[in-house]
Amino acid sequence: MHLSTHNWMRAEPLETTLKRNRQFHIESIEISGEPAQYPAAQTRRLLEESGIRCWGAVTLQLGDRNLAAKDPGQRARSVAYVKSVVEMVAALGGQIVTVVPATVGKVVPDGRPEEEWRWVVEALKEVYELSERLSVQIALEPLNRFETYFLNRADQALALAREVGPHCGVCLDAFHLNIEEADMLAAIRAARGRLFDFHVADNNRLAAGMGALDWPRIVCTLREVGYDGALTNEFVASVDRTPVSPYPDQIERNPVEISPEQRKFIEDHGSSLLSEAFYTRLVAKTAETLLPLIRN
Repeated sequence: MHLSTHNWMRAEPLETTLKRNRQFHIESIEISGEPAQYPAAQTRRLLEESGIRCWGAVTLQLGDRNLAAKDPGQRARSVAYVKSVVEMVAALGGQIVTVVPATVGKVVPDGRPEEEWRWVVEALKEVYELSERLSVQIALEPLNRFETYFLNRADQALALAREVGPHCGVCLDAFHLNIEEADMLAAIRAARGRLFDFHVADNNRLAAGMGALDWPRIVCTLREVGYDGALTNEFVASVDRTPVSPYPDQIERNPVEISPEQRKFIEDHGSSLLSEAFYTRLVAKTAETLLPLIRN
């Protein structure tokens, strides 16, 4: 296992993220699923210069991106988007695309359960065909009920992966597991053989080690099932606007370049634009908590 990180949680140049990764011995990046922002040649050069490899990418299901949409045109555009993320990862030498099938933040379905399941299976099979040709693994990620009505538990994601294809897997996230699973360690064990990615944030969605989760037991269970991929940092800090905030430097005070859609995506996750100093402390805490467990 090794440490990785997402970069969608803070609007900053990729160079800043990569420099921080090196500082805290984070070996790879699971890059934001926005291919237009990361031209292959330029991004690959930055990765090579930094010594940080691309582990993969995560689909950012914002706006009208929705594989479970009732409208066939919307589904087709969403399939094209996910395919573009697969192509980006292949061009960057990555291994994984974590796919969230439905729009994040959408909690009202478009159709009957059997209809939506069929739509998503058909859409993912189309993506899967491309991923197989490009040697990129697809990992389906369940989210908690407050972010999606579609795929909340590991068993649901595993059932969907089996319908898509023999080499389709799942991505589990400790934060979501803690909300939705009766036994998060049992959920990890059930994913043996199809667990392709693992995201890390504590029960309060701060950095690993800042909450109540038992990280030694989680890492031990991952080893037990033979998982040898990334532990990908994905904390999403809630913003404390009260007089008792322990983080007075939490919020970014300088102008930041970010699209309205991406800003809304961050805010819909209960966060905001975070200062570099605060964000760096959370990355440091993740490394402090998990690196000794990985190296043990």
